[in-house]
Amino acid sequence: MVSAKPAVSVTTDLAHGGRWTSLRAGGREWLWRRDEPRRPLVAPGDAFADAGGLEECVPTVRGTPDHGDAWSRPWRRDGGEESVDCPDFRLARRIRTEADTLVADYRLTAAPGYRFLWAAHALLDVSPRATVGIRDGAPTRLYPDDGAHWIAGAWPLGAVGGTALDRLGPDDGTAVGAVVATPEVSVRDGRDTLRLAVEAPGQPVSVALWRNLCGFPAGAPYRSVGVEPMLGRVFDLAAAGEDDAARVPASGEVRWRLTVTAGRDPRP
Repeated sequence: MVSAKPAVSVTTDLAHGGRWTSLRAGGREWLWRRDEPRRPLVAPGDAFADAGGLEECVPTVRGTPDHGDAWSRPWRRDGGEESVDCPDFRLARRIRTEADTLVADYRLTAAPGYRFLWAAHALLDVSPRATVGIRDGAPTRLYPDDGAHWIAGAWPLGAVGGTALDRLGPDDGTAVGAVVATPEVSVRDGRDTLRLAVEAPGQPVSVALWRNLCGFPAGAPYRSVGVEPMLGRVFDLAAAGEDDAARVPASGEVRWRLTVTAGRDPRP
């Protein structure tokens, strides 16, 4: 049983897209990072510069603009609220921590009817022994290496379309993504567990998985593992069906909550 309650702390970089640069709990860092010299210099419309951490991807993940509009713009802080203004919307968040739990409350303001995706694009620093826990049989869209098309189904997570996503394993030269229609996920690495859950009444919610075991990008692959609570059910807004994206109601505002809880098994 995971019974210990390690304190959780977070660091964000408002000047560079509001990126979460650190998520610590139980004496360990959960967010993976890599040197990416392009990251401090990006401007809206640039190709994604993957420095790791957690990026706020909205209004799309793949497609145009690459990984959305918010990650490439400076954010500002007003009291306890952090926010960014993009051409079609404003995104604001409030992050608070207490003991083993982090809560991030989000608010997107846009014209009624505006459709969008959002992902907490978290790349995690976990070992090859780490496992991912999601309810078996949840509707899943599996994206092969190129990410252009998906295979739909409902499988045990250990055998999604013949691909095991619940165990990360050593580098094998593959890269695969998936979007699973579930509001929560857990990641266990040794004694440590991280649970992530998203709540968004009236909106489609999912968890995206990105298991890149040195299979991407072509020519200069590296290892990265993404576990990403989402609003929406696809990676690319342009490919979203009627019920696959979040939609702004008549009030002009969508609110949702991301909860992250850490635990540590006291047994050696």
